[in-house]
Amino acid sequence: MSAGAEQAQGLPLTTGQRDIWLDQLSRGDSPLYNIGGYADLKGPFQPELMQRTVEALVRKHDVLRTVLSLEGSSDGLPLQYFDRDWPVQLAFHDLSAEADPLATALARIHWQMQQPFKLSGERLCRFSLFRLSPEHHLMQAEAHHLILDGWGFAQLSQSLGSLYSALARGEQPGPGAPSFVDFIEDDARYQQSSRYARDRDYWLAKYQSLPEPLLRPRHRPGQEAGTPGATLVQAFPAALHERMKALGTSTGASAFHVLLAALHVYFARTGQRDQWVLGMPVLNRPNAAFKVTLGCFTQVSAVHMDFGRELSFEALVAAVRDVLKQDYRHQRFPLSELNRALGLLREDRGQLFELTLSYELEDLQYRYGDAVASSVKVSNRHEPTPLAIHLRSNRFDDNAWMHYVYDTGYFQPHEIEALAACLIHVLEQGLANVALPVQQFSLLSAEQGARLQGWNATRQPLATEQRIHKRVEAWAQRTPGAVALVAQGQQLSYDQLNRRANALALRLQGLGVGPDQRVAILARRSLETLVGLLAILKAGACYVPLDPAYPPERLAYLLEDCGPVALLTQAGLRERLPSLAVPLIELDDQQWQSGSAPGPQVPGLTAQHLAYVIYTSGSSGLPKGVMVEHQSLSALVDWHCRAFELQAGSHTSCLAGFGFDAMAWEVWPALCAGATLHLAPASDGPEDLNGLLAWWRAQPLQVSFLPTPVAEYALSQRLGHPTLRTLLIGGDRLRQLPEAQRFALINNYGPTEATVVATSGSIEAGQPLHIGRPIANTQVYLLDERQRPLPIGIAGELYLGGHGVARGYLNRDELTAERFLDDPFSDRPGARMYRTGDLARWLEDGRLEYLGRNDDQVKIRGQRVELGEIETRLGAHPALQEVLVQARDGQLVAWFTAREAVPISDLRDFLRRQLPDALVPVAYVRLEALPLTANGKLDRQALPAPGPEALVSREYQAPQGPLETTLAQLWAQVLQVQQVGRHDHFFELGGHSLLALELIQRMQEQGLHADVRVLFGQPTLASL
Repeated sequence: MSAGAEQAQGLPLTTGQRDIWLDQLSRGDSPLYNIGGYADLKGPFQPELMQRTVEALVRKHDVLRTVLSLEGSSDGLPLQYFDRDWPVQLAFHDLSAEADPLATALARIHWQMQQPFKLSGERLCRFSLFRLSPEHHLMQAEAHHLILDGWGFAQLSQSLGSLYSALARGEQPGPGAPSFVDFIEDDARYQQSSRYARDRDYWLAKYQSLPEPLLRPRHRPGQEAGTPGATLVQAFPAALHERMKALGTSTGASAFHVLLAALHVYFARTGQRDQWVLGMPVLNRPNAAFKVTLGCFTQVSAVHMDFGRELSFEALVAAVRDVLKQDYRHQRFPLSELNRALGLLREDRGQLFELTLSYELEDLQYRYGDAVASSVKVSNRHEPTPLAIHLRSNRFDDNAWMHYVYDTGYFQPHEIEALAACLIHVLEQGLANVALPVQQFSLLSAEQGARLQGWNATRQPLATEQRIHKRVEAWAQRTPGAVALVAQGQQLSYDQLNRRANALALRLQGLGVGPDQRVAILARRSLETLVGLLAILKAGACYVPLDPAYPPERLAYLLEDCGPVALLTQAGLRERLPSLAVPLIELDDQQWQSGSAPGPQVPGLTAQHLAYVIYTSGSSGLPKGVMVEHQSLSALVDWHCRAFELQAGSHTSCLAGFGFDAMAWEVWPALCAGATLHLAPASDGPEDLNGLLAWWRAQPLQVSFLPTPVAEYALSQRLGHPTLRTLLIGGDRLRQLPEAQRFALINNYGPTEATVVATSGSIEAGQPLHIGRPIANTQVYLLDERQRPLPIGIAGELYLGGHGVARGYLNRDELTAERFLDDPFSDRPGARMYRTGDLARWLEDGRLEYLGRNDDQVKIRGQRVELGEIETRLGAHPALQEVLVQARDGQLVAWFTAREAVPISDLRDFLRRQLPDALVPVAYVRLEALPLTANGKLDRQALPAPGPEALVSREYQAPQGPLETTLAQLWAQVLQVQQVGRHDHFFELGGHSLLALELIQRMQEQGLHADVRVLFGQPTLASL
């Protein structure tokens, strides 16, 4: 502390200053709280006079002479003194000889804004003057936010100009400005007042129910402290700005209220939510004197945007106006105290909002004697929230600029650009039609709409013949001797396959089988099974595949529900069937396999008739039969053969479960292309995964499908394939980034209701996971809850249109009407779309990111959790092979397989470096292999419950001695935990700067010496 200090005793920090100091302490040398800019001076100017001007400025405003000192502090918080005699240094830089003086000066100014202030004993403001030419100068001023806020910086800029002009005229500067001491004392009185208590009650009542966080990091963990954010600056349309002002005037509001209303439209619609919270800087200058006082007054008010989606835009502006008017009466209550009272940091929220918005109308033109100056704020590129939006305009002209400062863990540059464009689009609509309800705004700009149409422009020519069995028959005529099927050393040529199927089809026709009638088939994979499937189609019927591994109760239900006119099976499986009053044919009966009968004729059979009915699990617990027509299956065949170059002479495999729709994808493209299909050995129970993969690697395959969990296992074991060109995966969510392979890895997505595959794309090592793009003759729509399109990059429910959409559900007309809807986006007559219940978002390049099931989303500690995100992050651990995360009893649990032993504490710590605590599982269960269903999908019901060994625990060591015991009790009270060990870390237990301050206060009440800085540096009982 300097000997020239004006007051004998230090003054305490205000509440706002205290919060800034604590946060700065936790962030180290971050320039987050640097504030400043420069005046661009043009005209006659005397650089030597500027030194006197700065000296006069500092004499006039006591806060610019602030010195922080820990002398006399009892709690580790500094006291503030105003130094009387500390000389002011104005750094002068003559850059007039530089090749580009302006660029050099701006580079130095921006560099200077990144330099931290030392908070103990040093000046908290600095000034620099840059000479670019005799009549062009830049005057830079910056300070730490502890002594200056945005309003104060504008006052400082104006004061500099007035003082310089007075000195240039030979006048002496006027008297000193109001002292910041007055506000320090006023703040102390406020904290002890009844108004403080009323304000606290107001805010706690407003946030009795906490809205979910608005933003979460998606691309990587949020920025480390000290890492600068990215910035987008765009000119704001002047005409739009004037219309905002006009609407504000007509509604008794302001342009800022209009901007807030537009933001509500954007976030309410894209987030499909009725309420959210926004941070809004407020002046917090409760009287006229404080409005001309330099200092740290500003704080941030939490605006509860609880307006729903039904109001008109005009009514929304008025509602925003009224809420802000109410909040204004209580805005002085410190946000930090509200966060603490709500327990947000214990819930890993940090604070109420992730977005701040400010609207700044500035007097940007000042006079410095004969020179004209325009004031320019310089961003320190750091914000306390993931997104900060500033609309800045100049009172003297029509220029306005929108500044977006954002965390690149939350947004990529193109996403911020899209948000900015959508915000303008929303404003244009609202101002053009103030009666437009929030729910009816279009969120797609013309440019985005055109891009989405382009990505869905997938029309490709369809085969002339779309009846599947006719396409197979064509190969029996064209290449009769070519091998169609291979199974365990046996094979059938296309001619043999066709002849046997003809014979069985005639037998079925003799039983009265015809178009759209159903023939059930209970069989294991075999040559005869494939003959049976083809025969059913030749007879004009559709097949209903039943897996022999199904429990008896499920088999009985499926047979009753599908109402088959006949049933095909194998001799060894008859005993598994319930008693039926329908004809039964054994596929391995030799009686029907001889002869060379011609193919049966089925009058009136078209591609609009059913090819198969496959049952999928239903949300009610009862399976649903999905009816798929020949034309839909034929469209899948066309795309598959073109996309993967499947043709005569190609070899592919069939190993999907018999009741799994992927089997149709394996079988029919191969047989419709004249290729050879290799059938995997059949098994009654769960597949022997290693045996299955050994068989797979021994086949001469070019194209093959593996269910995603099976493929993940194979890739984790680094099992290659000597001849494979393309590996297709699907049927479950891909959870891990694969290593580079010799073959192309194609991820496919599609529900049974869209004929197996709707999107497809190549997965590259090291690239983000995705589900590709719409396949040929398929459209993908990402819609909100009212079936309105959402912008690129915004999560929505996935709807599928095109030729692959199934007819509907068998015997479930009501459910069919609910899930299969008219397609309003298609120009194809009678087009329909299927509502999948899945969540996804468009990526910038037209690929799709799958986000999981809409009904699988869970909430943990009040936060919506996407389990897939946790799986992806945990799956990146180098020791892990496969990962699955689920919520059980309100807690997250992870199951995994690993290449090597790994402590579960390592897995916990690995995730904590990337995700909020709410998204970190509490238990980690190691398995030899993830359980699979008979169809090769993950069997989530078979996952074992976590035992004690799966829980992360720190070895507990009891406190030693009476001091540690007392401290442990205080820690437990403040942190709200049951016990505290001597090596437990204050901040790992949920502590933060404000709880540290509360702890210090409780320690002082117990007569213990306490220093908040010591706690930051030594955060365990043992180290204290």
